[in-house]
Amino acid sequence: MSSSRDTVLGRVRDALALAPASPVTIPRDYRTGRVLPDGERLALFTDRLLDYRASVHPCAADRTAEAIADVLRKHGVRRIGVPPGLDARWLSRYDGEVHHDGPDFPAARLDALDAVVTASAVGCAETGTIFLDGSPGQGRRALSLVPDLHVCVVDLSAVAAGVPEAVSRLVPERPTTLISGPSATSDIELERVEGVHGPRTLVVVIRTDA
Repeated sequence: MSSSRDTVLGRVRDALALAPASPVTIPRDYRTGRVLPDGERLALFTDRLLDYRASVHPCAADRTAEAIADVLRKHGVRRIGVPPGLDARWLSRYDGEVHHDGPDFPAARLDALDAVVTASAVGCAETGTIFLDGSPGQGRRALSLVPDLHVCVVDLSAVAAGVPEAVSRLVPERPTTLISGPSATSDIELERVEGVHGPRTLVVVIRTDA
């Protein structure tokens, strides 16, 4: 009498025997090339972010430090974590504690931070999604997921109109994190619960001329 394991493996072997000998070509003729003017991209991206209950703060590139400091001040932040490659000029107006993340920075210390400030790789206006790829200005995934407040800086020039255009800007070999608003889920009665899988609050500083 065969075991369940033998049954499963037998079905796998049968399926493999029916598989074509040569690789199957998968069509990838996605719609690409969608372009929107800066004003329309900013408006659409902002609308989607607000719909996700994120906060949005557009600013000129030379006002980045002031915008970040204002956000941190309004949230009463005294201790922030930053990736090792974050532009130091962005924190020049912030007078609280700054902790630079690294491989020896334990999760318990991440949890004790009031907020994290990171850059971003790409944005998608159509879906309001922000992509982080672990670059020096964005850091490891845990840094952007453990603290309760995430202040993410996005350059409008890096915001693509649609999903295919945004994905085409990514480097496939890099560890990509997709952020669409604050962390949220719903229980069986559809009650919204925030902060379960990541930051409870997402603030997006959009540099409109960068």
